Amino acid sequence: MMEKNVIINLESGLEARPVAQLVQVASQFESKIFLEVEDKKVNAKSIMGMMSLGLATGETVNIIAEGADEEIAIESIEKYLSNVEA
Repeated sequence: MMEKNVIINLESGLEARPVAQLVQVASQFESKIFLEVEDKKVNAKSIMGMMSLGLATGETVNIIAEGADEEIAIESIEKYLSNVEA
């Protein structure tokens, strides 16, 4: 299992379209992937779960991944949330 804290750097925060794109990124991987903020931990592959977090630009989230491709999964989600061009 790996964990990494990341600051969200998306202009609009995590609204509907960015959440859908994040779920697509997370769904590419075999690993179980969760995002954790304060006392909430949700499955990063669940649109409804991700929407429930209501994350905004500048907030810090903890990405948690467990599985065969956990390292690349965290890197990919960090790139997306940090708004870094691939």
